[in-house]
Amino acid sequence: MAKTVSINIPHQLGAAEAKRRLEQGLSQLAGQIPGGDAKGFTQSWAGDVLNFSAVAMGSTITGVVQVLEDHARLDISLPGLLGMAAGKIKDELTRRGQLLLK
Repeated sequence: MAKTVSINIPHQLGAAEAKRRLEQGLSQLAGQIPGGDAKGFTQSWAGDVLNFSAVAMGSTITGVVQVLEDHARLDISLPGLLGMAAGKIKDELTRRGQLLLK
């Protein structure tokens, strides 16, 4: 069963600049997923909403990022064993997201 993790990352960039930074940084982050496959990373934008998927440890992670004027909201679904590491994954995504939007 999948576990959903939600993260809010505040920023002071405005939606357009936050989106630009996320577009540039997410594909780099995908290549750093432990046990991941950078080729298995896909992303598609619809306005200020990003839908993405990535492969890690043989499982597909899916998520949505909504970029707003003062924060970005990430909702990610962690299947199987990845769900058991949700706390650590959430902490790492929060840290990396803050770096991207600093």
